[in-house]
Amino acid sequence: MLKIGLTGGIGSGKSTVASIFEVLGIPVYYADEAAKKMMNENPSIIQAIKNLLGEESYQNGLLNRSYIATIIFQYPEKRIELNQIVHPATIADADIWMSKQTSPYCLKEAALIFESHAEKKLNFVIGVESPLELRIKRIIKRDKISDKDVLQRIEGQMNEEEKMSRCQFVINNNESTLLIPQVLEIHHQILKMSESNS
Repeated sequence: MLKIGLTGGIGSGKSTVASIFEVLGIPVYYADEAAKKMMNENPSIIQAIKNLLGEESYQNGLLNRSYIATIIFQYPEKRIELNQIVHPATIADADIWMSKQTSPYCLKEAALIFESHAEKKLNFVIGVESPLELRIKRIIKRDKISDKDVLQRIEGQMNEEEKMSRCQFVINNNESTLLIPQVLEIHHQILKMSESNS
């Protein structure tokens, strides 16, 4: 079975693309959701985050996301340290999940595939690209935050061009090119690869 990554910058629409693959019967591991779950439920991760960012990191037993966002965007070194706590656990969890799948291939949807070096455990990576203005508009609508906060988040991620240049497949989500035909074409290519791989 092939293990495929699905990545893109914040607001690129990679979750929308992932949902199309799911309709085609391809299982998807959502790394960001898995990481949030671990940050709320895994005692050793919770303690490590409190040690790094303080007791205010949790409110009523749950991750205080707005507080953490403020800290990690103000202090980039704290974001690196936080990622060093969360990424290895998420990568290990994804490995276990992928080993249990029985489909011709499965997807790991994650914003930071290259930043966390998770691509080393994947056969290919699909990138989702989208114009910057459109990404900003989507994030403001989704997260109800200011333009300034959006740009800060975008700047905290790998440059979009560099990210896409590392992907073996790229899907353009610009709202004028149809998404489904692009996904179907890649789906058929990967199915052929998986047949020749088995």
